[in-house]
Amino acid sequence: MSRLPLVTALALALAACAPQASRAPQATPAVSAAAAAVSADPQFVTLSSRWLDGMLQASPVSATAFGEHRYDSDIDDLGAAGREHALALAQQTLADLEHLDPARLSRENQVDYAILRNQLRADIWSAQNAQEWARNPLLYSGIAGNALFSLMARDFAPLPQRLRAATARMEKLPALYAQMRANLDPALVPKIHAETAARQNQGVLSIVDEQIAPHAAELPEAERARLQAAIAGLREAVEANQHWLDSELVPKAKGEFRIGAAMYDAKLAFSLNSTLSRQEIRQRAEQALTDTRAQMYAIAREVLRGKRKAPALPEKPSPAQQQAAIQAALELAYAERPARDQVIATAKAELAKATDFVRAHDLVEVPDAPLQVIEMPEFARGVALAYCDSPGPLDKGLATFYAVSPIPADWTRQQVDSFLREYNTRSIAELTVHEAMPGHYLQLWHSNKYPSVLRAVLGSGTFIEGWAVYAEQLMVEQGFLDRDPLFELIHLKWNLRVIANALLDQGVHVDGMTREQAMHLMTVQTFQQEREAAAKWVRAQLTSTQLPTYFVGWQEHLDLRRDAQQRWGQDYSPARYNNAVLSFGSPPVRYVRELMFDLPIQ
Repeated sequence: MSRLPLVTALALALAACAPQASRAPQATPAVSAAAAAVSADPQFVTLSSRWLDGMLQASPVSATAFGEHRYDSDIDDLGAAGREHALALAQQTLADLEHLDPARLSRENQVDYAILRNQLRADIWSAQNAQEWARNPLLYSGIAGNALFSLMARDFAPLPQRLRAATARMEKLPALYAQMRANLDPALVPKIHAETAARQNQGVLSIVDEQIAPHAAELPEAERARLQAAIAGLREAVEANQHWLDSELVPKAKGEFRIGAAMYDAKLAFSLNSTLSRQEIRQRAEQALTDTRAQMYAIAREVLRGKRKAPALPEKPSPAQQQAAIQAALELAYAERPARDQVIATAKAELAKATDFVRAHDLVEVPDAPLQVIEMPEFARGVALAYCDSPGPLDKGLATFYAVSPIPADWTRQQVDSFLREYNTRSIAELTVHEAMPGHYLQLWHSNKYPSVLRAVLGSGTFIEGWAVYAEQLMVEQGFLDRDPLFELIHLKWNLRVIANALLDQGVHVDGMTREQAMHLMTVQTFQQEREAAAKWVRAQLTSTQLPTYFVGWQEHLDLRRDAQQRWGQDYSPARYNNAVLSFGSPPVRYVRELMFDLPIQ
């Protein structure tokens, strides 16, 4: 899972927020026929730059993450004026954009035109239909946590400068909490969203206690006093917000977490920017589920043959025989797992192995930027086990974070055992390939080298997540971990997770899938442990249309590679292909195909 680009956060922010002092967007002059006859590139650059500047000013917290630090002392305004401003910005920019003839743009700008148009239409649709500001408390807790974490996590400026910005933001966070309480309608807020927000609410204080307060001595006395006053004010605001969450929002939350077919299909089209429909995704996922289980059974027969108490291993098994054999083979992999307090250390060790392997096999250009394996910040926990947090495209030379959530201290021994069976040593190797090498860390480093900041800011989640899943397959194909069959089995199990993600997301939001049905899909059909499946059930309720990005992107990357192999023939090599794919930033995969093979930009 990648935290950059902040596609979801941007969609929410653009639909919901702007700084208090912002003005209404100004119209872009119509492009003259004479100018268009020559080239529309200058007009597009001006228009897109104006929108990018306006968007970053309207979402200061996202701006910091992207490396734009002019607004580091501000936070997002989620009040009515801010929402109206953001909607007007998107509507005006879309109207101006549609005055341009994309045929008069360079090929690179034709792609950026298409990406920007899709984003603007998504922002307008979200503002007018999704209205996350009224139904999703996680929007507010996410902004609050990132407002401080994005300032303190990376050394993009001297520490006193970042502390002053953090002080200013802490002074403004109580107003954000007030907007949260004013905006949210308990009748629209799903119970699961309210409960998750209540658990995350105190997390912002851990950033204060661990990353801000210990450095107060870096400031002069007057500024230190202001910092301490801001911290005290924030503590009071967080406590007041916690009381409201616990006593008002959680008990009264009655919203429906399922968004329904009409909303889902519209959101899916914007989210994926793909030619695949919901129905086509389901058909491909169901076939992939059958095919992958057959591959796993073949490996199970290999690793179990001759073992005492092995289950029946016929060439053509019944469904029950296939299930038993795969489960028995997986148990061999589950037996090798880290201690409860060694998950992060294991991730670091697997990262070193993966990096050495990629270099030794010349699979792709390896980044020279630092990568740190860290404990996931408390405010971000509860959605996924791990994520990759890359520096923004405007920040250069800063560290990427591979964040891993620790095992909760209040989990029982049975829950811990379930977790470590799922995240056994081989699974942590697979996770590390996905999040770091050659997955998100490597891909986003390449993406941030691409000169179009617009394309980096509007990076495709389908391309990004699809690349990370493709990277897992690439490493297995190339023989990572000495072609260990149990690692290949775990890899295929992870493929089943990706497949299940796609089926789960539309099953939950469109087909009314129950928790029992979801748990059967995950724990039986795709062999996930109870703790993993339970967490994914929560994630499926909290989010929509993000889970399919893994499967759809993976399928699109595999289709693109097959095309390259056919076109290039003997000139194909993994390094040539991988470096070529990564050279265009992170646009939707269909645009990579058109750019790479010199096809018309659709």
